[in-house]
Amino acid sequence: MTMGLLEPGRAALALVLALSLGLQERAESCSCSPAHPQQQFCNSEIVIRAKISGEKIVSPSNSSSPYLKMIQYEIKLIKMFKGFEKVKDIQYVYTPVFSSLCGVKLDSSNKVQYLLSGSMWSDGKVSIGLCDFIEPWDNLSMSQKKNLNYRYQMGCDCKIATCYTVPCSTTTDNECLWTDWLLDNSLSGDQARQFACIKRSDGSCSWYRGGPPPEKDFMDMSDP
Repeated sequence: MTMGLLEPGRAALALVLALSLGLQERAESCSCSPAHPQQQFCNSEIVIRAKISGEKIVSPSNSSSPYLKMIQYEIKLIKMFKGFEKVKDIQYVYTPVFSSLCGVKLDSSNKVQYLLSGSMWSDGKVSIGLCDFIEPWDNLSMSQKKNLNYRYQMGCDCKIATCYTVPCSTTTDNECLWTDWLLDNSLSGDQARQFACIKRSDGSCSWYRGGPPPEKDFMDMSDP
């Protein structure tokens, strides 16, 4: 019998096993769609600046499953950028224990300030995850810090389209092209760190530069 060939029954079994392993692998990982910081801001219900002063593992009282356990981070709120109408103060934020479920591991020594964004559960608890806008505050550019105050919010009616290949063009007037991946092979390039997509008076949207000019040019970067 020729090596490398499988009988039909064994081949079918191998295919089933391969598909099962593939599905299991995808189920055990956290997958996030590429998103500009402005998109992460606009898609979040809560955006804050805070220190993490403590953490503990909590779980629903009616479940013993380890996959339902959450990390409860105790925070010291420094500033709220979004969510004023939902909550006046935040004492805790919650994230899954496992990174495969998009859980976030943060420094709880009360030494690091973070930008945290997330959503609010029906019971009023704030949930954060790997797909949210979460960064040590000192890692943010000066432009990003300024954009958090009002520019990102001003652009929430705009659309940001990620360009992976050329040609890449806008499909509507209220759209900005995000070209960091094309120019830098990174989602943390100049557009992500220095620019916000802002609506103009005529209803169209364009990139607004909030800091020094980038080293590389990109499409559609005129100021409104």
